[in-house]
Amino acid sequence: MNKADICNLTLKELEKAVVESGMPRYRAAQIFSWIYCKGARGFEDMHNIPKDIRDRMDSRYSIAALELSDRRGPSDNTEKFLFKLSDGNFVETVLIYSGKRETLCLSTQVGCKYACSFCASGKKGFTRDLRPSEILNQILYIKSVLKHEITNYVFMGMGEPLDNYDNLAKSIKIMNDPRGLAIGARRITVSTCGIVSGIRKLKNLGIQINLSVSLHAANDILRSELMPINRRYPLKELISACKDFLDQNGRMITLEYILIKGKNDSLKDIDELSKIADKLKAKVNIIACMRVPQSDFVSPDTEEIKTFIERLKRRRVNAILRGSRGGDINAACGQLAGKAKG
Repeated sequence: MNKADICNLTLKELEKAVVESGMPRYRAAQIFSWIYCKGARGFEDMHNIPKDIRDRMDSRYSIAALELSDRRGPSDNTEKFLFKLSDGNFVETVLIYSGKRETLCLSTQVGCKYACSFCASGKKGFTRDLRPSEILNQILYIKSVLKHEITNYVFMGMGEPLDNYDNLAKSIKIMNDPRGLAIGARRITVSTCGIVSGIRKLKNLGIQINLSVSLHAANDILRSELMPINRRYPLKELISACKDFLDQNGRMITLEYILIKGKNDSLKDIDELSKIADKLKAKVNIIACMRVPQSDFVSPDTEEIKTFIERLKRRRVNAILRGSRGGDINAACGQLAGKAKG
């Protein structure tokens, strides 16, 4: 009999399963705590739970783990982990160090449907969504196996998080649950290329996480060229959904803007970007474009980037240069592709 992966269950779902199996409800919280607080990788590790209950759970459920296939770094204060999934697919996870801050960049899909022109993840197309257990096990490996004290979590790895909304939402609930990973909502950020329907769902999740929008162009013509998703959800709809998210959750939205030489770095682009940032009261992260396969895009030079940011600031935009680290190990923004080592 194939066992179900217990890490696909929220605490509420686990309580229901435990009760239906004739066990006391409180055992669910104990099991949940063993997995997420104490890092148990098997029911035999759960010493305060009677053996007959452990055996019953073990007959029905597995506590699956990801297989680490490759590890690159640390380089430029960045490490990249290549995980092999049970079906032989691969995903990449990135750990970024900045002083006492450790940020884990999580993947939500194998590949990506949305084929942004500057991103490696979508070059090979979409394979499948990650299940909650596969999302959460990226965290559990870094946290429990490698003993890292992660401070922040960003869904900015492979895939489009809001295209895998149900599994993303379940993962966030387990992350935020005080009896689960107990990660504060303000330490969790979801990044999207602009899935308006997903932003509207996320608004009603009931957890005040942060929203980051990959904007990269501030008019529909250029954005549709760089990001095909804009043809389905043009800027007017995207801005409206972001405004509703802001009004309901009160969390500042971040606009990500990869700067591409000769493409989105003109004075006109600055004016258009400033208007959107002002409308959303958003912070703007400027990111230097990184080289990816099958793309000729390059970044402006250091002085040109500095001038672009200064001109935004003169328009009272809260703009900063977000360091794109890990380029030499293909771990920078837009470079994750989930390839097997070789």
